[in-house]
Amino acid sequence: MSSPGSDVTDVEDVLDEPAHEAAPVAERPPARSWRTRADFIAIALIAVVSVTASVLTWAFSDARATTSVTGPSTWEQLPEVTTLPPSLAEVWRAKSGASLSPVVVQTALKDTGEEKPSTVVTGDGGEVNGRDPLTGDVRWRYKRDLPLCVVSTGWGRAMALYSKGTNCSELTSLDGVTGERRAQRNGDAEPGTALLNEGSHLITTGSKFVEVYRRDDLVRSLEYGALRAIVNPNKQPRAGCTYGSVAVASGRFAMVERCPDDASDRVTILKPNPDKSDEPKVFGSPLTGAKNVQVVAVTEKLVAVAAPSPSRLLIFDAESGNQVGEAPLDIPDADFTDPPNHVARVFTTKTNAFWFTGSRTVALSLETLTPLWTAEGALGAGTTLAGRAVIPVKEGLRVYEQATGAVVGTIRLNREGHTGPVQLATAGPVVLEQRGETLVALR
Repeated sequence: MSSPGSDVTDVEDVLDEPAHEAAPVAERPPARSWRTRADFIAIALIAVVSVTASVLTWAFSDARATTSVTGPSTWEQLPEVTTLPPSLAEVWRAKSGASLSPVVVQTALKDTGEEKPSTVVTGDGGEVNGRDPLTGDVRWRYKRDLPLCVVSTGWGRAMALYSKGTNCSELTSLDGVTGERRAQRNGDAEPGTALLNEGSHLITTGSKFVEVYRRDDLVRSLEYGALRAIVNPNKQPRAGCTYGSVAVASGRFAMVERCPDDASDRVTILKPNPDKSDEPKVFGSPLTGAKNVQVVAVTEKLVAVAAPSPSRLLIFDAESGNQVGEAPLDIPDADFTDPPNHVARVFTTKTNAFWFTGSRTVALSLETLTPLWTAEGALGAGTTLAGRAVIPVKEGLRVYEQATGAVVGTIRLNREGHTGPVQLATAGPVVLEQRGETLVALR
């Protein structure tokens, strides 16, 4: 009961009131059956469309047009070469129109980390093959329905650059031992490009544009020149220039630039990994005072540029771009044309750089980049075998002492009518010759 004066209704009074009647619930219509003829037709049409879309996607995808056959994960180490062989004979050959010089993958040993040759890579048409250096047998194969621009190597991998349209845009890295596909990237390299490895980066070449990729993930770290899609304008230091030869060293690369407002060619020294990929870091860009020059060698400290009329070697500081030296050369002016693929044919050892001019090979000291000696009648830059310099000549392979240029002897070869340039490399006891579009292995 409520207290006196309260207007709160007594609970018993509420409970005694009759309850309101609930509204009647309408009957739910019967569930619709999904088993009519029209439903089955709709489901069938959806299934057909889905399957057709999947088939078309697969048929026109890059994966559909790619073949990858991998090989074993280990390789037998090649025997060391301590003495020069008295003779060499062909042991195998393969078509390799996409290699500018013999491509030998150096793979690090698991126990010591020392790099040893493991695989010879050939590329032709759209196919890349990893071969046993001793026999030429194919260990692994990677193929696309696109033409190869170039094959190269870096960081224990094979690098395959394919063309998809007007430029060389599809870059794929392959494990050097197994052929397994690693990082892939789309780029914008020009046809006729080379792939240069300076230790930590991969650099393309071209007459108007070059780009640089960082190791492992192949992220683009630099674009230089005429960019197709300019996001931030006025970032490139010079517009309208064309490029000659390119040479690389650890942490920098140098290239010849020919600009409309310059009285002579310039050599530009660049950092491969600036803070922003579209904002180049230029160490120096001095005018050379000559035209038709070639950059032939770069170290961490120096850049060597060959100039004609009179033929001479100009030495520049790699950090500031200042000229620090000059040395005469005995090179005909006819040799001063831009080299194929914008790269001077140079082979580098721990002490020397061997530069093929087109008619002879000049040995340069890596310490000063000045000439040491010249091999007349050369067909290529050469290589080393058992500590000696081996340079291709018309008669075969001429052997020199690296320091003095003294001739040790000549290993005679029959190149079956091939008289053009010959690029060399070695894989253990095997000497590899790139003769045009054919790779020949000698032992």
